[in-house]
Amino acid sequence: MTRTTYRCTCGALLEFKQDLEKESRVTTPSWKCTDCGTPVPGKIAEKVRHQHPS
Repeated sequence: MTRTTYRCTCGALLEFKQDLEKESRVTTPSWKCTDCGTPVPGKIAEKVRHQHPS
């Protein structure tokens, strides 16, 4: 299985759940970059949040 990564506009490489911050004030989960708070596209965030460093 290939690993999903996403390069945020701030330059941060998002690879693992720890790199995402959940925005809980909305009914549908949305995710942001932990470094800058930029929203991450939903499909990408769902894949990244299931990855754990090994």
